[in-house]
Amino acid sequence: MRGSRWRSLAAKSRFMGIARLLAKGWLLFCIVAAGHALHLALASGMTAGSALLAIGVCVILFAAMGLLFVGGFGVSGGLPQSQGGTPLAIWTRPHHLLPGFNEIVFLLFVALGFAMQVALAPQLMLFPAVHQLEAAMYFAVPGQHALVRALDTCNMDGGRVFSAAFNWLLAIVWLGSALSRLKLQAGIIRLEMAGKPEIIGPSLRALIFGIVAMVGTQFLYLGSAFPLLGCSAFADITGALLTGLAPLMLAYLIVAGMASLLASAPEK
Repeated sequence: MRGSRWRSLAAKSRFMGIARLLAKGWLLFCIVAAGHALHLALASGMTAGSALLAIGVCVILFAAMGLLFVGGFGVSGGLPQSQGGTPLAIWTRPHHLLPGFNEIVFLLFVALGFAMQVALAPQLMLFPAVHQLEAAMYFAVPGQHALVRALDTCNMDGGRVFSAAFNWLLAIVWLGSALSRLKLQAGIIRLEMAGKPEIIGPSLRALIFGIVAMVGTQFLYLGSAFPLLGCSAFADITGALLTGLAPLMLAYLIVAGMASLLASAPEK
């Protein structure tokens, strides 16, 4: 009874194994970085056609390199075995790549944060409500202190503090929402591991995610990375990613690690 329930939920949620998690994360990183590169290129006076051509080639090459590595890692654990079809056909079915509820909300938040960062933050940075949000995140996220000091030293803001505060708010909201579905995700991970055993089990996967999340927390949430950056970094893609996509990616890593840790325990 319980097994059939988990299989039904797995079919609906389609939670990913670690290979698909890495692949989707890498693609998202490349797309957002390309968006920032295009925005900076257009702001510098470059024509849209030239910018799209130069950036598109780089994105395709970087995405291909990442997916090649991730694909090799995924295949190294063996293709999934199941009745009713060949393993390769099962692995390449489109529904394996469709996002679940958490991923849909995550993508919406990434798009919202990106739009706010490149289009709205410079115009809204002087509004009173924006100052209230910045003050709230200044209290909740210690890394905002280091970011403000670094930007003050460089005498540059341009909505970067507000953009970082807004993306941290989105990350906290998404983290709370995803944690409410943690048991479901852990159960689906158990089913995926039963259908396709991977080299890295849930316990080791949770350890890896935990170490990466701890490093990310130290660099982003506590702000250790910002004093290490030069002023030029805040004006290019590096600064845009650290104040935009990075908080949401850190929240995603935390949820993935906790789900893997819960999946390593026996089901009750």
